[in-house]
Amino acid sequence: MRTPSAVTVTLVRGDITQQSVDAIVNAANSSLLGGGGVDGAIHRRGGPEILAACRELRASQYGKGLRTGQAVATTAGKLDAQWVIHTVGPVWSSTEDRSALLASCYRESLRVAAELGARTVAFPAISTGIYGWPLDDGARIAVRTVLAEAGAPVEEVRFVLFDAHAYAEFEEALAAQG
Repeated sequence: MRTPSAVTVTLVRGDITQQSVDAIVNAANSSLLGGGGVDGAIHRRGGPEILAACRELRASQYGKGLRTGQAVATTAGKLDAQWVIHTVGPVWSSTEDRSALLASCYRESLRVAAELGARTVAFPAISTGIYGWPLDDGARIAVRTVLAEAGAPVEEVRFVLFDAHAYAEFEEALAAQG
């Protein structure tokens, strides 16, 4: 395990598709071919280049789709970023602990970002929308994982949160980490 360097973690209330960063993380579905929520917004605003790149991935090494907890990069199309890093979050379960899979989404996305040389990375609150992950727990896992795993060349991790409730939960999680 590598020793993380000092990374700046910032919180932004807004639209992740309007961030100017090196890499935007997409809360994708396993098909990589677009969907609702963050995934749909990234594909719509990024344009057909993202979908074309995802289709190429499906035609090559991801024929059955991307597994939960994995991450892979494509072009960012028309977004103000160089790359979109797609990761598939777990669906929340009250009977099975899937927190390691959620942490893996953040860890693997940071690994891909580092391999690409990305210095700034914007994350959504993975799995906390349609996948039903409780926002307080999702924020805690996200912040803890990013603080433990982010390292050079990544200098800034930005959590881009759609509403005031999500922002407050991430703010509380960040404060709890000191």
